[in-house]
Amino acid sequence: MEKLREYAKEIGIELSDEQLSKFLTYYEMLIETNKVMNLTAITEKDDVIVKHFLDSILLVKPYQELMDCKGVKILDLGTGAGFPGLPLKITFPDIDVVLMDSLNKRVKFLQEVIDKLGLTGIEAIHGRAEEMARNKSHRESYDICVSRAVANLSTLSEYCLPFVKTGGMFISYKSSEIEEELNNAGKAITTLGGKLTAVKKVDLPGSDIQRSFVIINKEKNTPKVYPRKAGTATRNPL
Repeated sequence: MEKLREYAKEIGIELSDEQLSKFLTYYEMLIETNKVMNLTAITEKDDVIVKHFLDSILLVKPYQELMDCKGVKILDLGTGAGFPGLPLKITFPDIDVVLMDSLNKRVKFLQEVIDKLGLTGIEAIHGRAEEMARNKSHRESYDICVSRAVANLSTLSEYCLPFVKTGGMFISYKSSEIEEELNNAGKAITTLGGKLTAVKKVDLPGSDIQRSFVIINKEKNTPKVYPRKAGTATRNPL
């Protein structure tokens, strides 16, 4: 795990021995569970360190406020095996994190990791975005929504922006080539109450990968009709 410490230093993060130990336990549980459940296609230790752990905490480059974000409430929507939410929580223990996924067995795995690592201020929730975004305890109640989910930006915006409070932001992890997708998502972002603020391109240490972070500020409430019923945002993006 010293590689993770070394690469984290390159992006301005000092990881303690205790944090590295938690990342190691997380890795071991991920690989063991992956034998019986499809959590990730990336299993080599060095690849998991760079392409999952480091990529998740790379958020600190475009959003340096993470360093001092005490009590900030972050939703990781479509978290899958816990990325980026769990690595963010391990690295920045003062943030509050909700991991949300539509597959219950993944949520159970995430809860097992949370319990094993003794993390507080983090919970794993089972639910679909279309349903949970209409729940008063979740709708427009998060400071930040993040997502590494694979979907076009228009679709992701419809799923994510309803969860973000006015004045908060939605940050999408994207590949380096994003221009066409941005152009196609303009209408959706505006309709949902957002405003494209910035696109920050960051090199991922230990690889030849460049990550684009799309930062969308929430300027006004999302109309109540969004998100539309299950599957609509994917089949017919705004």
